[in-house]
Amino acid sequence: MRQVVLDTETTGLDPKSGHRIIEIGCVELVNRKLTGRHYHQYINPEREVDDGAIEVHGITNEFLVDKPVFAQIADEFMAFCEGAELVIHNAPFDVGFIDWELKLLGSPRWQNVAAHCSVLDTLALAREKHPGQKNNLDALCKRYFVDNSQRDLHGALLDAEILADVYLMMTGGQTDLALAQGDQQSGNDEQSSEQRNTAAGATRRLAADRAALTILPASAEEIEAHQSMLALLEKSAGKHFW
Repeated sequence: MRQVVLDTETTGLDPKSGHRIIEIGCVELVNRKLTGRHYHQYINPEREVDDGAIEVHGITNEFLVDKPVFAQIADEFMAFCEGAELVIHNAPFDVGFIDWELKLLGSPRWQNVAAHCSVLDTLALAREKHPGQKNNLDALCKRYFVDNSQRDLHGALLDAEILADVYLMMTGGQTDLALAQGDQQSGNDEQSSEQRNTAAGATRRLAADRAALTILPASAEEIEAHQSMLALLEKSAGKHFW
C-alpha cells in the first residue's frame, strides 16, 4: 500500500478569505516503510503572509518572492500524490487549501483531492484512541516518544517526517523506520531474508523438542516479604493495584 504523509504551511487560516499555500512537504510510505522519496516545495502565494502565520512557521514574504506559483508546481505535486492514501494531521485544513488552489487553477486534469487520493486524518484517529487528551503533533510526539527537538518552528517537510513516525507508532508500534532499500535489492543473504520475513509479520515457531521451562515457585519467606512490601505501599502511597 502506498501512502503519502503530507503537510502544508499557509499565509493564514482560511482559503475562502484569500489565503494561499506557501509550502508543501510530503514523504512516501510503501507497506508502512519510508522509501526515501519525498516532495518539497515553497510557493509564491501572490499575496502577503499574515504576521501571525509568520510567527508560526517563520516563512517571510521576502523569502517567497522568487519561488514558483502554485500553477507552476501543480502537475508535479499532484502526480506525486495521485493514487496514494494521504496521511494528514487535521486533514480538513490541508485538503481544504489544496482543493482551493486546484479550484483557482481551473485545470480539467486536477479537480480536487478526493478525485485522485483517499485521505486518513491522524487527528481524528488520535482523538479516537486518546479521547479527552491533547492530540496535537507535539503532544503525540511526547506520547509516542518521537523526537521533535528540531521543531522550533512549523515546517511542512519536517512536520511530514515527524508525522510519519508518529503515525507508524500510533497504528502498530513500528519502531524500525529504516528506509526500504533492502526490499529493492535482489541478492540478499540469509540473515536479511529472515529480517524481511520478520518485518512482514512472518510467524517464527519454536522447536518442538525444546527444553521445558523451569517454574520456580516463590518461597514462604518471599511471599511474606512481598506482602510486607504491599502493606508498606498501601500505607505510604494510598491505594495500590496488586
